[in-house]
Amino acid sequence: MAIERTFSIIKPDAVKRDLIGKICSRFETNGLRIVAMRMVHMSRREAEGFYAVHRERPFFKSLCDYMTSGPSLVMILEGEDAIAHNRKLMGATDPAKADKETIRADFGESLERNSVHGSDAPATAATEIAWFFAASDIHSAR
Repeated sequence: MAIERTFSIIKPDAVKRDLIGKICSRFETNGLRIVAMRMVHMSRREAEGFYAVHRERPFFKSLCDYMTSGPSLVMILEGEDAIAHNRKLMGATDPAKADKETIRADFGESLERNSVHGSDAPATAATEIAWFFAASDIHSAR
């Protein structure tokens, strides 16, 4: 398996509930290294741009309202098969349907307030990473 990078967000609901350390610990104890991170409070424009792929979906407005409601922690994770590995750690988008002991099952409150976001493919990861980070912000542990 190849070393790759993925993008992750600890969303406003989890930040508000002081879950940053618990969630980051899940990544690190499961083989993913945090190679860049920063706290952001997305503007409406940033949220609408980041989630533009969902613009025509009925949940777009509420998603943007939620993502601008408070600070989030954005980060880049690195490790073997990082995208798939992170998605497995997160669990299903709906916490009620997520496997036990996944981040969303343990910390998510609802389908929208599910505590974390993670890239779903290499192209998406590259786009999402570039949205929040410059190359000089990334410091690989290798």
